[in-house]
Amino acid sequence: MSSIEDLQKFGLGIYHVKDQLRQWVYDRSEAAFEAGDRARDEIRTTQELEARRTFMREKWLESAGGLPSSDHPLSPVITGTINRDGYRIEKIIFQSRPSTYVTSNMYIPDGLTGPSAAVLFLCGHSDNGKQYNTYQTVCQRLVAEGLIVFAIDPIGQGERLSYYDPATGKAEIGPGTSDHEYAGSQSIPLGDGLARYFIHDAIRAVDYLCTRPEIDPARIGVTGNSGGGLQTSLVMLCEPRIAAAAPGTFIMNRSSYLYSGQAQDAEQVWRGMSKLGFDHEDLLLAMAPRPVLVLAVTSDFFPIEGTRRTVARTKRFWEMYGASHSPGIAEDRSTHAYTRPLADAAAEFFAKHLSVPGRDTRKEIQIELLGQAELDCTKSGQVRGDYADARAVYEENGARLDELERRRAALSEDTQKSEALGWLKERVYGGRERCELNPRFLRLKNVESLAPESYLWWSQEGLFNHGVAFRDERFDGKTLPVSIGLWERGTTVASEKLSWIKETCAKGYIAFVLDVSGDGICAPSPISPYSIWNRFGTLHKLTADLFWLDDSLAAVRAYDVIRALDMAKQLPDAAAERVELYAEGRYALYAELAAALDERIGGLHIENGPESVASWVRSRHYDPFDLLSTILPGMLRYFDLPDLRRWRNR
Repeated sequence: MSSIEDLQKFGLGIYHVKDQLRQWVYDRSEAAFEAGDRARDEIRTTQELEARRTFMREKWLESAGGLPSSDHPLSPVITGTINRDGYRIEKIIFQSRPSTYVTSNMYIPDGLTGPSAAVLFLCGHSDNGKQYNTYQTVCQRLVAEGLIVFAIDPIGQGERLSYYDPATGKAEIGPGTSDHEYAGSQSIPLGDGLARYFIHDAIRAVDYLCTRPEIDPARIGVTGNSGGGLQTSLVMLCEPRIAAAAPGTFIMNRSSYLYSGQAQDAEQVWRGMSKLGFDHEDLLLAMAPRPVLVLAVTSDFFPIEGTRRTVARTKRFWEMYGASHSPGIAEDRSTHAYTRPLADAAAEFFAKHLSVPGRDTRKEIQIELLGQAELDCTKSGQVRGDYADARAVYEENGARLDELERRRAALSEDTQKSEALGWLKERVYGGRERCELNPRFLRLKNVESLAPESYLWWSQEGLFNHGVAFRDERFDGKTLPVSIGLWERGTTVASEKLSWIKETCAKGYIAFVLDVSGDGICAPSPISPYSIWNRFGTLHKLTADLFWLDDSLAAVRAYDVIRALDMAKQLPDAAAERVELYAEGRYALYAELAAALDERIGGLHIENGPESVASWVRSRHYDPFDLLSTILPGMLRYFDLPDLRRWRNR
């Protein structure tokens, strides 16, 4: 006899399963990348090129949930002006959407005699947005070249912190990636991507530039690095008014980045696009034959080899148009940053391609950084401090959810159920080839009055699942019904669930405790410094990679539960035509999805499960731990958990 703690230390000696989820995700991703390369290699004419970029633009917009309306007036307000030697800075607030206040600084060189060229500057993940010293340096370097520069604060940065509390003067959720991921995660079950709001802000910024008499609408460029490089790339894809672009420290290729171990935050994950063969080459070719300069550093977490490969492979698309220029690359020996040499390269690039005259006679402008408060557009330093009606993505999500619920409510019950279950079936089963289970078993030492056996089986090609079947010794040799136990960490926390195991076995059941893909004994090895379950940890990254493939860990694990029903039938002396299912906590989501699709689940018993996904989306505060693995993208377009329960009980 051994203790339950001894059982939890049990290690599989048959197969090494810890790297299977990662390898399975990476293999699928690589196949998609290779298919994308082949499709781009087959482009021979400008017509084929334009058809591809139109297709990718449409699919990206579909992935993001479409763009918000641009009908709302910009209502710009200049809240102050700073006069500098050779230029001035206007502090401007405009509304990209109703009550969405975008804080911005416009750098305007002295001596303009007519409509001139402008560059939209999009910030990376600096906490203080446009006021970040590095970004001030870039803006001042560009204005020194005679360019008007328009720097806007991104969502969740600078003066636009989404969770700023005017009463305390503090942000309840940190700026930058924390802010983005927190609100962005709640966009996913709506079928939206956070990037829809970033790109819409940038498009409305271009709208504003086109209203200024100092600016020639035909001579607008865009640049930014890191998260700003991502935004620049999306502008290249979605905004045809851009005349030239210099994306910084972002362009690479998806294959090289796959192995870097870095997770990206919500606006950087574009659902389903890898499945379509999309890669960063598509971001560049979207600009052909307009001028592009890719800015890169040699020691970035965006791999330089991916950057060089992408630039080299896209040059031929400019040649198709007979363009005298093709995508260039400016490199600096640095870690991740918009360095001064890159700023110099960008300034020269835009001055040349946006036709800025008089460079040789222009007065030299010295780089002098300003304090953050000097550049603030708001009195309080935050739009939420100045505007009681200020909205951020959290409020946008609530409005989107209301819209989806009205749309679902307009359907008949039968229509809603049919569409919902058809969609769910495709999410859970789509693209998965049913394989033989080929189970392996190991007899373990008895634990008190319980006789456990460990099982390992193929849930789908490339992925093992694991479980431990417990029986009460008193029922040895008897045919017993099966109850599957499903909870976070599975068999590795069996001691915490011993009362359920004992009670279930005492009732004459086989208690079959399940380790789904990527959890329990099947939990992956760490591929980043973070805990595998923490935000931006291993499971976060792998789940995001699945989102890119138009899949999800939630769908994979719902499928695991269904395959566990198949496995239950192969347990010795098991009566498993109908199986009970007990689920606890957030993993109850997988149980409810599986039960909606498979009638072999008889009783479904849930403890402390989520009330609904909608209630979480409406929660201003929530626990982000191991969150992405329990999100089914787009689910709320079709149903919520109360719907599944209602249909199951009819």
